[in-house]
Amino acid sequence: MAGFSELIKNFDKTRDYLRDFFIYGSKIRSDFNRKSSRTYDDEKRRAESWIGDYMRYDDSVRGRQVSISVDSGHIPENPLYSAFYSRSFTDNDIRLHFLLLDILSQEERLPLRRIVDLLESEYGFIFEEQTVRNKLREYTDEGIVLAERSGKSLVYSLTKDRADEYLSAVPGLEDAVKFFSEVQSFGVVGNSIMKSLDLKNDLFFIKHNYLMHTLEDLLLPDLLRAIDEHRYITAAVFPGQNSSEKTEREMPLLPMQIFSSAQTGRRYAAGYAPDLRRFVAMRLDNIRSVKVGQVCEDHKRLDESFRKAAARCFGVSFGFSSESAGRSPMRIEFFADPIREYYVIERLQREKRCCTLERTGDHIFTLTADVLDVNEIMHWVKTFIGRIKRVEGGPSSVRQRFYSDIYRMDKMYGGDEDEHIQ
Repeated sequence: MAGFSELIKNFDKTRDYLRDFFIYGSKIRSDFNRKSSRTYDDEKRRAESWIGDYMRYDDSVRGRQVSISVDSGHIPENPLYSAFYSRSFTDNDIRLHFLLLDILSQEERLPLRRIVDLLESEYGFIFEEQTVRNKLREYTDEGIVLAERSGKSLVYSLTKDRADEYLSAVPGLEDAVKFFSEVQSFGVVGNSIMKSLDLKNDLFFIKHNYLMHTLEDLLLPDLLRAIDEHRYITAAVFPGQNSSEKTEREMPLLPMQIFSSAQTGRRYAAGYAPDLRRFVAMRLDNIRSVKVGQVCEDHKRLDESFRKAAARCFGVSFGFSSESAGRSPMRIEFFADPIREYYVIERLQREKRCCTLERTGDHIFTLTADVLDVNEIMHWVKTFIGRIKRVEGGPSSVRQRFYSDIYRMDKMYGGDEDEHIQ
């Protein structure tokens, strides 16, 4: 029977469990029904070995709930990066790694046949040419080795780029690497540079740092390539949190843009879904993998339609065309004293996004929201409770829900009719 190992061959399964621990950190052991209990135990042990200091255990009547609890404002480094440094390798992998680097550091521009001969004559190891070629191709893709054509064959050499030389030659670059290792996409790249040079982030602590982006960064290269080359993708989507499905479903998409929510930090792949025949935004943390497909021949027309639709998105939802067809924009009237309560007006102006704001009365300011999904704006509008005078236009169902919520709040918190103190 195979023993437990902290090293992994396939990051997708580990990402699946880390995602559940971090984003849906309210599950117990029996909730993980997509794999066996032993698989859950192994993945939990791996997570504990990487980020044990941030694991949280809560006992309830349902059982022990395991989650990841991190205050990003008090840590210098994203702990989820640790999972990327746990890939397993074979004996030949690690042996070839050091031998190839040693050979290429002594001589430049060596052909494959010469490298194979040196492995045997200098180090006593016999490798198939195809094995060495595959390893050199892997290192070429990663930028460690350069492959150049000389005549009819390829010659290989080590790249001249050295992180330590760049950092010492460019003032301030070390601080820049520390900063961008935590705040930008692919921060794990900056983190790996720091680890290779034994550096620590001793400068930057970010209060609102969305650590979960680390689990999505593997998808971004393929998504950005598809956007740049106008290609369709096939996204393997995780089963829903409350879904009875055990395997992911595949969804075709023509990605147009990556959206990032300023409120939740979640990122979305926005584009055209041919199966649904409309624009959608897919949460990146719901996508397991991405396969890049064929070029879209009708990209120009779809892209123009997408830009027009995106300009009417208050958040990330494109709504449904059947709901927005022939519908008048929603108008919300707010009461605010422009002298004493100027900060309310400033907030309306600052946060209105694609809506328009105008003064329509003595102390009345009207927000006109011609957006695709009015439901998104109502969550924000409700933060002005007590200042909302009137809501008009838009879907009647949204207005009724708003007034119903106000009525329920009044019944819940308003007190009895004969109560003097409310």
